[in-house]
Amino acid sequence: MFDHSTVTRRSQSRIPFFMMFAVLILFWLSGGASRGDVGGQVVVQVTTWMFLAAFALFCQPPEWRSLLPVGAFLLTVIAVLVLQLVPLPPELWTALPGRYVITDAAMIAGREQPWRPLSISPGGTLNALSSLAVPILVLLLLAALGPRNHWRIAVLLLALIAAAAFLGLLQFSGGNFDHPLVNDSPGSVSAIFANRNHFALFVAIGCLLAPAWAFRDEKRQRWKGPVAIALLLLFVLIILATGSRTGMLVGLLGVGLGLLNVRRPAAAELRRLPKIVSVGIMTGGAAILVAAVVLSVTLGRARSVDRAFTLEIADDLRRQALPTVLDMTTSYFPFGSGFGTFDPVYRMHEPEHLLGLSYFNHAHNDFLEVLLEGGVAGLLLVIVTIGWWLWKSVGVWRSGSSAGLLPRLGSAILLLIFVASATDYPARTPLIMAIVTMAAVWLSGLPRPARSGEDAGRTVLRR
Repeated sequence: MFDHSTVTRRSQSRIPFFMMFAVLILFWLSGGASRGDVGGQVVVQVTTWMFLAAFALFCQPPEWRSLLPVGAFLLTVIAVLVLQLVPLPPELWTALPGRYVITDAAMIAGREQPWRPLSISPGGTLNALSSLAVPILVLLLLAALGPRNHWRIAVLLLALIAAAAFLGLLQFSGGNFDHPLVNDSPGSVSAIFANRNHFALFVAIGCLLAPAWAFRDEKRQRWKGPVAIALLLLFVLIILATGSRTGMLVGLLGVGLGLLNVRRPAAAELRRLPKIVSVGIMTGGAAILVAAVVLSVTLGRARSVDRAFTLEIADDLRRQALPTVLDMTTSYFPFGSGFGTFDPVYRMHEPEHLLGLSYFNHAHNDFLEVLLEGGVAGLLLVIVTIGWWLWKSVGVWRSGSSAGLLPRLGSAILLLIFVASATDYPARTPLIMAIVTMAAVWLSGLPRPARSGEDAGRTVLRR
Protein backbone atom coordinates (compact mmCIF):
# COMPACT_ATOMS: atom_id res chain seq x y z
CA MET A 1 0.00 0.00 0.00
CA PHE A 2 1.01 3.64 -0.30
CA ASP A 3 3.14 5.14 2.44
CA HIS A 4 1.51 8.54 2.75
CA SER A 5 4.20 9.85 5.11
CA THR A 6 6.89 9.09 2.53
CA VAL A 7 4.86 10.78 -0.20
CA THR A 8 4.48 13.82 2.04
CA ARG A 9 8.22 13.93 2.71
CA ARG A 10 8.90 13.63 -1.00
CA SER A 11 6.60 16.57 -1.73
CA GLN A 12 8.22 18.61 1.02
CA SER A 13 11.68 17.90 -0.40
CA ARG A 14 10.65 19.30 -3.77
CA ILE A 15 9.26 22.55 -2.41
CA PRO A 16 12.66 24.23 -1.74
CA PHE A 17 13.83 23.43 -5.27
CA PHE A 18 10.78 24.96 -6.94
CA MET A 19 10.98 27.92 -4.58
CA MET A 20 14.64 28.47 -5.47
CA PHE A 21 13.76 28.14 -9.14
CA ALA A 22 11.09 30.84 -8.79
CA VAL A 23 13.29 33.08 -6.64
CA LEU A 24 16.08 33.18 -9.24
CA ILE A 25 13.65 34.05 -12.02
CA LEU A 26 12.04 36.80 -9.93
CA PHE A 27 15.44 38.24 -9.04
CA TRP A 28 16.43 38.08 -12.72
CA LEU A 29 13.36 40.12 -13.57
CA SER A 30 13.56 42.69 -10.77
CA GLY A 31 16.84 42.38 -8.84
CA GLY A 32 19.30 44.22 -11.06
CA ALA A 33 19.45 47.55 -9.20
CA SER A 34 21.00 48.60 -5.90
CA ARG A 35 18.99 51.76 -5.26
CA GLY A 36 16.30 51.36 -2.65
CA ASP A 37 13.78 53.61 -4.38
CA VAL A 38 13.30 51.64 -7.62
CA GLY A 39 10.29 49.44 -8.29
CA GLY A 40 12.34 46.28 -8.51
CA GLN A 41 13.37 46.57 -4.86
CA VAL A 42 9.73 46.54 -3.80
CA VAL A 43 9.14 43.35 -5.79
CA VAL A 44 12.27 41.74 -4.34
CA GLN A 45 11.47 42.62 -0.74
CA VAL A 46 7.82 41.57 -0.87
CA THR A 47 8.47 38.26 -2.64
CA THR A 48 11.48 37.46 -0.43
CA TRP A 49 9.49 37.81 2.78
CA MET A 50 6.63 35.82 1.26
CA PHE A 51 9.00 32.99 0.37
CA LEU A 52 10.55 33.10 3.85
CA ALA A 53 7.09 32.68 5.35
CA ALA A 54 6.32 29.82 2.95
CA PHE A 55 9.60 28.11 3.82
CA ALA A 56 8.81 28.30 7.53
CA LEU A 57 5.35 26.83 6.97
CA PHE A 58 5.92 24.11 4.39
CA CYS A 59 9.60 23.06 4.38
CA GLN A 60 11.56 20.77 6.64
CA PRO A 61 14.43 22.16 8.75
CA PRO A 62 17.59 22.17 6.59
CA GLU A 63 20.94 20.50 7.28
CA TRP A 64 23.28 23.17 8.68
CA ARG A 65 26.52 21.43 9.62
CA SER A 66 28.34 21.93 6.33
CA LEU A 67 26.96 25.46 5.93
CA LEU A 68 27.75 26.67 9.44
CA PRO A 69 30.50 29.14 8.34
CA VAL A 70 28.20 30.85 5.82
CA GLY A 71 25.31 30.99 8.28
CA ALA A 72 27.53 32.28 11.10
CA PHE A 73 28.94 35.01 8.86
CA LEU A 74 25.47 36.11 7.82
CA LEU A 75 24.30 36.23 11.45
CA THR A 76 27.37 38.31 12.34
CA VAL A 77 26.57 40.85 9.63
CA ILE A 78 22.99 41.07 10.89
CA ALA A 79 24.23 41.61 14.45
CA VAL A 80 26.53 44.45 13.34
CA LEU A 81 23.70 46.24 11.53
CA VAL A 82 21.34 45.81 14.48
CA LEU A 83 23.96 47.31 16.83
CA GLN A 84 24.31 50.29 14.49
CA LEU A 85 20.60 50.99 15.00
CA VAL A 86 20.66 50.94 18.82
CA PRO A 87 20.07 54.50 20.18
CA LEU A 88 23.02 55.93 22.11
CA PRO A 89 23.01 58.65 24.81
CA PRO A 90 24.06 62.14 23.63
CA GLU A 91 27.33 62.06 25.60
CA LEU A 92 28.41 58.89 23.85
CA TRP A 93 27.07 59.76 20.39
CA THR A 94 28.73 63.19 20.23
CA ALA A 95 32.06 61.58 21.13
CA LEU A 96 31.94 59.37 18.03
CA PRO A 97 34.25 60.53 15.20
CA GLY A 98 32.75 62.30 12.19
CA ARG A 99 29.55 63.51 13.86
CA TYR A 100 30.58 67.16 14.15
CA VAL A 101 28.34 68.38 11.31
CA ILE A 102 25.18 67.08 12.96
CA THR A 103 26.39 68.10 16.44
CA ASP A 104 27.13 71.65 15.32
CA ALA A 105 23.76 71.90 13.56
CA ALA A 106 21.93 71.07 16.79
CA MET A 107 24.00 73.59 18.74
CA ILE A 108 23.32 76.35 16.20
CA ALA A 109 19.60 75.57 16.33
CA GLY A 110 19.71 75.76 20.13
CA ARG A 111 18.33 72.26 20.61
CA GLU A 112 19.39 69.55 23.00
CA GLN A 113 21.12 66.53 21.55
CA PRO A 114 18.67 63.59 21.34
CA TRP A 115 19.50 59.92 21.63
CA ARG A 116 20.72 58.75 18.24
CA PRO A 117 21.90 55.44 16.79
CA LEU A 118 25.47 55.04 15.61
CA SER A 119 24.27 55.15 11.99
CA ILE A 120 24.27 58.60 10.40
CA SER A 121 21.19 57.58 8.39
CA PRO A 122 19.12 55.00 10.32
CA GLY A 123 16.76 54.63 7.36
CA GLY A 124 19.64 53.61 5.10
CA THR A 125 20.94 51.10 7.64
CA LEU A 126 17.45 49.69 8.15
CA ASN A 127 17.15 49.25 4.38
CA ALA A 128 20.52 47.47 4.33
CA LEU A 129 19.32 45.20 7.14
CA SER A 130 16.12 44.43 5.26
CA SER A 131 18.10 43.56 2.13
CA LEU A 132 19.77 40.71 4.03
CA ALA A 133 16.51 38.80 3.73
CA VAL A 134 17.74 37.86 0.23
CA PRO A 135 20.84 35.88 1.33
CA ILE A 136 18.91 34.42 4.28
CA LEU A 137 16.26 33.03 1.93
CA VAL A 138 18.80 31.70 -0.59
CA LEU A 139 20.85 30.06 2.18
CA LEU A 140 17.79 28.36 3.67
CA LEU A 141 16.64 27.05 0.29
CA LEU A 142 20.06 25.79 -0.77
CA ALA A 143 20.58 24.10 2.59
CA ALA A 144 17.45 22.05 1.91
CA LEU A 145 18.63 20.83 -1.52
CA GLY A 146 20.68 17.80 -2.47
CA PRO A 147 23.71 17.88 -4.84
CA ARG A 148 21.65 16.99 -7.92
CA ASN A 149 19.31 19.94 -7.39
CA HIS A 150 22.25 22.27 -6.78
CA TRP A 151 23.47 21.41 -10.28
CA ARG A 152 19.99 22.05 -11.66
CA ILE A 153 20.03 25.49 -10.05
CA ALA A 154 23.45 26.13 -11.61
CA VAL A 155 22.06 25.20 -15.04
CA LEU A 156 19.11 27.54 -14.48
CA LEU A 157 21.54 30.33 -13.64
CA LEU A 158 23.44 29.65 -16.88
CA ALA A 159 20.17 29.83 -18.82
CA LEU A 160 19.28 33.15 -17.18
CA ILE A 161 22.72 34.55 -18.02
CA ALA A 162 22.31 33.44 -21.64
CA ALA A 163 18.88 35.12 -21.77
CA ALA A 164 20.36 38.34 -20.38
CA ALA A 165 23.18 38.14 -22.94
CA PHE A 166 20.67 37.90 -25.79
CA LEU A 167 18.81 40.88 -24.31
CA GLY A 168 22.09 42.79 -24.21
CA LEU A 169 22.71 41.79 -27.82
CA LEU A 170 19.32 43.26 -28.69
CA GLN A 171 20.25 46.52 -26.96
CA PHE A 172 23.61 46.62 -28.73
CA SER A 173 21.85 46.12 -32.06
CA GLY A 174 19.81 49.26 -31.46
CA GLY A 175 16.76 47.77 -29.79
CA ASN A 176 15.11 50.04 -27.23
CA PHE A 177 14.57 48.29 -23.90
CA ASP A 178 13.35 50.37 -20.97
CA HIS A 179 13.31 48.19 -17.86
CA PRO A 180 10.27 49.27 -15.79
CA LEU A 181 11.71 47.94 -12.51
CA VAL A 182 15.33 49.13 -12.80
CA ASN A 183 16.90 52.58 -13.17
CA ASP A 184 18.77 51.65 -16.34
CA SER A 185 20.71 54.16 -18.44
CA PRO A 186 19.34 54.88 -21.94
CA GLY A 187 21.68 53.66 -24.66
CA SER A 188 23.69 51.50 -22.27
CA VAL A 189 24.17 47.77 -22.85
CA SER A 190 23.15 46.62 -19.39
CA ALA A 191 20.21 44.24 -20.06
CA ILE A 192 18.45 43.51 -16.75
CA PHE A 193 20.87 45.62 -14.67
CA ALA A 194 21.05 49.32 -13.93
CA ASN A 195 24.84 49.23 -14.30
CA ARG A 196 26.84 47.88 -17.25
CA ASN A 197 29.65 46.76 -14.92
CA HIS A 198 27.22 44.54 -13.03
CA PHE A 199 25.89 43.13 -16.29
CA ALA A 200 29.42 42.39 -17.51
CA LEU A 201 30.15 40.56 -14.25
CA PHE A 202 26.93 38.57 -14.61
CA VAL A 203 27.94 37.49 -18.11
CA ALA A 204 31.49 36.68 -16.94
CA ILE A 205 29.98 34.29 -14.39
CA GLY A 206 28.41 32.58 -17.39
CA CYS A 207 31.94 32.00 -18.72
CA LEU A 208 32.53 29.91 -15.59
CA LEU A 209 29.24 28.05 -15.76
CA ALA A 210 29.27 27.04 -19.45
CA PRO A 211 32.31 24.70 -19.31
CA ALA A 212 31.18 23.22 -15.98
CA TRP A 213 27.76 22.47 -17.46
CA ALA A 214 29.32 20.80 -20.50
CA PHE A 215 31.68 18.51 -18.57
CA ARG A 216 29.95 17.82 -15.25
CA ASP A 217 28.58 14.37 -16.21
CA GLU A 218 30.74 11.32 -16.83
CA LYS A 219 28.21 10.19 -19.45
CA ARG A 220 27.90 13.59 -21.06
CA GLN A 221 26.21 14.37 -24.33
CA ARG A 222 28.62 15.34 -27.11
CA TRP A 223 26.46 18.28 -28.19
CA LYS A 224 27.12 20.16 -24.94
CA GLY A 225 30.73 20.92 -25.87
CA PRO A 226 29.96 22.93 -29.03
CA VAL A 227 27.08 24.69 -27.26
CA ALA A 228 29.38 25.67 -24.39
CA ILE A 229 31.95 27.04 -26.85
CA ALA A 230 29.24 29.04 -28.61
CA LEU A 231 28.06 30.44 -25.27
CA LEU A 232 31.61 31.42 -24.34
CA LEU A 233 31.98 33.23 -27.64
CA LEU A 234 28.67 35.05 -27.13
CA PHE A 235 29.55 36.00 -23.56
CA VAL A 236 32.97 37.38 -24.51
CA LEU A 237 31.53 39.50 -27.32
CA ILE A 238 28.76 40.83 -25.08
CA ILE A 239 31.28 41.80 -22.40
CA LEU A 240 33.27 43.72 -25.01
CA ALA A 241 30.06 45.45 -26.13
CA THR A 242 29.08 46.61 -22.64
CA GLY A 243 31.82 49.22 -22.42
CA SER A 244 32.90 47.91 -19.02
CA ARG A 245 36.64 47.99 -18.42
CA THR A 246 36.33 45.87 -15.30
CA GLY A 247 34.16 43.55 -17.37
CA MET A 248 37.12 42.81 -19.64
CA LEU A 249 39.19 41.73 -16.65
CA VAL A 250 36.54 39.53 -15.04
CA GLY A 251 35.62 38.14 -18.46
CA LEU A 252 39.22 37.11 -19.08
CA LEU A 253 39.38 35.55 -15.62
CA GLY A 254 36.05 33.84 -16.20
CA VAL A 255 37.18 32.16 -19.42
CA GLY A 256 40.52 31.11 -17.95
CA LEU A 257 39.14 29.77 -14.66
CA GLY A 258 36.17 28.16 -16.40
CA LEU A 259 38.48 26.14 -18.65
CA LEU A 260 40.87 25.41 -15.79
CA ASN A 261 38.00 23.99 -13.74
CA VAL A 262 37.23 21.36 -16.39
CA ARG A 263 40.79 20.67 -17.53
CA ARG A 264 40.76 17.01 -16.44
CA PRO A 265 37.42 15.90 -17.94
CA ALA A 266 38.14 17.97 -21.05
CA ALA A 267 41.58 16.37 -21.43
CA ALA A 268 40.08 12.91 -20.94
CA GLU A 269 37.51 13.64 -23.64
CA LEU A 270 40.19 14.86 -26.06
CA ARG A 271 42.34 11.77 -25.45
CA ARG A 272 39.54 9.61 -26.82
CA LEU A 273 39.89 11.36 -30.17
CA PRO A 274 42.68 11.04 -32.73
CA LYS A 275 45.52 13.41 -31.90
CA ILE A 276 45.11 15.44 -35.07
CA VAL A 277 41.42 15.95 -34.30
CA SER A 278 42.01 16.99 -30.68
CA VAL A 279 44.75 19.43 -31.68
CA GLY A 280 42.49 20.82 -34.39
CA ILE A 281 39.65 21.34 -31.92
CA MET A 282 41.86 23.23 -29.44
CA THR A 283 43.56 25.31 -32.11
CA GLY A 284 40.33 26.02 -33.96
CA GLY A 285 38.46 27.01 -30.80
CA ALA A 286 41.20 29.40 -29.72
CA ALA A 287 41.48 30.84 -33.24
CA ILE A 288 37.73 31.46 -33.47
CA LEU A 289 37.69 33.22 -30.10
CA VAL A 290 40.70 35.41 -30.92
CA ALA A 291 39.36 36.20 -34.40
CA ALA A 292 35.98 37.21 -33.01
CA VAL A 293 37.61 39.54 -30.47
CA VAL A 294 39.94 41.07 -33.06
CA LEU A 295 37.09 41.54 -35.52
CA SER A 296 34.96 43.15 -32.81
CA VAL A 297 37.73 45.61 -31.98
CA THR A 298 38.52 46.32 -35.64
CA LEU A 299 34.89 47.08 -36.48
CA GLY A 300 34.54 49.37 -33.48
CA ARG A 301 32.12 47.08 -31.67
CA ALA A 302 34.27 46.57 -28.57
CA ARG A 303 33.22 49.55 -26.45
CA SER A 304 35.10 48.20 -23.42
CA VAL A 305 38.38 48.36 -25.33
CA ASP A 306 37.57 51.84 -26.65
CA ARG A 307 36.86 53.15 -23.15
CA ALA A 308 40.04 51.61 -21.78
CA PHE A 309 42.17 53.65 -24.21
CA THR A 310 40.19 56.86 -24.67
CA LEU A 311 38.88 57.74 -21.21
CA GLU A 312 41.18 60.11 -19.32
CA ILE A 313 41.67 59.44 -15.62
CA ALA A 314 41.07 63.11 -14.79
CA ASP A 315 37.64 62.89 -16.38
CA ASP A 316 36.62 59.88 -14.35
CA LEU A 317 34.44 61.05 -11.45
CA ARG A 318 35.20 57.97 -9.43
CA ARG A 319 38.90 58.72 -9.33
CA GLN A 320 38.29 62.41 -8.68
CA ALA A 321 36.12 61.53 -5.69
CA LEU A 322 38.53 58.95 -4.27
CA PRO A 323 40.50 61.42 -2.06
CA THR A 324 37.23 62.63 -0.54
CA VAL A 325 36.08 59.06 0.13
CA LEU A 326 39.43 58.26 1.77
CA ASP A 327 39.11 61.33 3.99
CA MET A 328 35.58 60.26 4.93
CA THR A 329 36.81 56.78 5.80
CA THR A 330 39.45 58.09 8.19
CA SER A 331 37.02 60.64 9.66
CA TYR A 332 34.48 57.98 10.70
CA PHE A 333 36.98 55.30 11.71
CA PRO A 334 36.92 53.15 13.88
CA PHE A 335 33.13 52.98 14.32
CA GLY A 336 32.00 53.79 10.77
CA SER A 337 29.10 55.87 9.52
CA GLY A 338 26.61 52.98 9.41
CA PHE A 339 25.87 50.55 6.59
CA GLY A 340 23.72 52.00 3.83
CA THR A 341 24.74 55.59 4.60
CA PHE A 342 27.25 56.39 1.86
CA ASP A 343 24.90 58.59 -0.16
CA PRO A 344 23.96 61.10 2.59
CA VAL A 345 27.44 61.02 4.11
CA TYR A 346 29.10 61.77 0.78
CA ARG A 347 26.74 64.70 0.17
CA MET A 348 27.83 66.11 3.54
CA HIS A 349 31.49 65.99 2.46
CA GLU A 350 31.28 66.50 -1.32
CA PRO A 351 33.70 69.24 -2.44
CA GLU A 352 32.41 72.15 -4.50
CA HIS A 353 34.50 71.35 -7.57
CA LEU A 354 32.76 67.96 -7.87
CA LEU A 355 29.23 69.32 -7.69
CA GLY A 356 27.36 68.58 -10.90
CA LEU A 357 24.62 66.58 -12.53
CA SER A 358 26.39 63.25 -12.05
CA TYR A 359 24.99 61.07 -9.26
CA PHE A 360 27.69 59.54 -7.04
CA ASN A 361 25.81 57.22 -4.68
CA HIS A 362 28.54 54.65 -3.92
CA ALA A 363 32.29 54.62 -3.43
CA HIS A 364 32.76 52.36 -6.49
CA ASN A 365 35.05 50.28 -4.31
CA ASP A 366 32.96 48.06 -2.11
CA PHE A 367 35.85 47.12 0.17
CA LEU A 368 36.49 50.80 0.88
CA GLU A 369 32.77 51.47 1.33
CA VAL A 370 32.45 48.62 3.84
CA LEU A 371 35.38 50.11 5.74
CA LEU A 372 33.75 53.56 5.70
CA GLU A 373 30.34 52.32 6.82
CA GLY A 374 31.44 49.57 9.20
CA GLY A 375 34.73 50.82 10.60
CA VAL A 376 36.71 48.14 12.42
CA ALA A 377 33.76 45.74 12.23
CA GLY A 378 33.63 46.16 8.45
CA LEU A 379 37.39 45.66 8.18
CA LEU A 380 37.18 42.43 10.18
CA LEU A 381 34.30 41.18 8.03
CA VAL A 382 36.35 41.77 4.87
CA ILE A 383 39.44 40.05 6.33
CA VAL A 384 37.43 37.05 7.53
CA THR A 385 35.62 36.76 4.18
CA ILE A 386 38.78 36.81 2.08
CA GLY A 387 40.64 34.58 4.54
CA TRP A 388 37.88 31.96 4.52
CA TRP A 389 37.69 32.10 0.73
CA LEU A 390 41.44 31.57 0.41
CA TRP A 391 41.43 28.68 2.88
CA LYS A 392 38.57 26.86 1.19
CA SER A 393 39.76 27.65 -2.34
CA VAL A 394 43.22 26.19 -1.81
CA GLY A 395 41.65 22.90 -0.75
CA VAL A 396 39.14 22.57 -3.59
CA TRP A 397 41.56 23.60 -6.34
CA ARG A 398 44.25 21.25 -5.09
CA SER A 399 41.93 18.26 -5.13
CA GLY A 400 41.15 18.43 -8.84
CA SER A 401 38.50 15.73 -8.45
CA SER A 402 35.23 15.72 -10.36
CA ALA A 403 33.39 16.01 -7.04
CA GLY A 404 35.08 19.38 -6.57
CA LEU A 405 33.69 20.83 -9.80
CA LEU A 406 30.89 22.75 -8.08
CA PRO A 407 33.02 23.93 -5.10
CA ARG A 408 35.67 25.20 -7.54
CA LEU A 409 32.91 26.94 -9.46
CA GLY A 410 31.83 28.66 -6.23
CA SER A 411 35.42 29.70 -5.53
CA ALA A 412 35.84 31.19 -9.01
CA ILE A 413 32.51 33.04 -8.87
CA LEU A 414 33.48 34.67 -5.58
CA LEU A 415 36.86 35.68 -7.04
CA LEU A 416 35.17 37.44 -9.97
CA ILE A 417 32.84 39.26 -7.58
CA PHE A 418 35.78 40.30 -5.39
CA VAL A 419 37.61 41.70 -8.42
CA ALA A 420 34.51 43.54 -9.65
CA SER A 421 33.89 44.92 -6.15
CA ALA A 422 37.26 46.68 -6.24
CA THR A 423 35.85 49.13 -8.80
CA ASP A 424 32.10 48.92 -8.21
CA TYR A 425 29.36 47.58 -5.92
CA PRO A 426 27.81 44.51 -7.64
CA ALA A 427 27.00 42.60 -4.44
CA ARG A 428 24.56 45.35 -3.42
CA THR A 429 22.12 44.25 -6.12
CA PRO A 430 19.70 41.47 -5.04
CA LEU A 431 20.57 39.19 -7.97
CA ILE A 432 24.33 39.30 -7.42
CA MET A 433 23.74 39.07 -3.66
CA ALA A 434 21.88 35.81 -4.26
CA ILE A 435 24.71 34.54 -6.49
CA VAL A 436 27.26 35.40 -3.78
CA THR A 437 25.30 33.24 -1.34
CA MET A 438 25.03 30.40 -3.86
CA ALA A 439 28.77 30.51 -4.56
CA ALA A 440 29.60 30.56 -0.84
CA VAL A 441 27.36 27.52 -0.26
CA TRP A 442 28.99 25.63 -3.15
CA LEU A 443 32.47 26.47 -1.88
CA SER A 444 31.56 25.59 1.70
CA GLY A 445 30.42 22.11 0.71
CA LEU A 446 27.02 20.82 -0.31
CA PRO A 447 24.66 19.90 2.53
CA ARG A 448 23.73 16.25 2.95
CA PRO A 449 19.94 15.99 2.90
CA ALA A 450 18.30 13.71 5.43
CA ARG A 451 16.89 10.40 4.28
CA SER A 452 13.50 12.02 4.38
CA GLY A 453 14.70 14.41 1.70
CA GLU A 454 15.09 13.89 -2.00
CA ASP A 455 16.53 10.37 -1.69
CA ALA A 456 13.83 9.08 0.62
CA GLY A 457 11.15 10.13 -1.80
CA ARG A 458 12.21 7.71 -4.51
CA THR A 459 10.18 4.83 -3.09
CA VAL A 460 6.52 5.48 -2.44
CA LEU A 461 5.35 1.87 -2.19
CA ARG A 462 5.81 -0.26 0.90
CA ARG A 463 5.86 -3.99 0.38
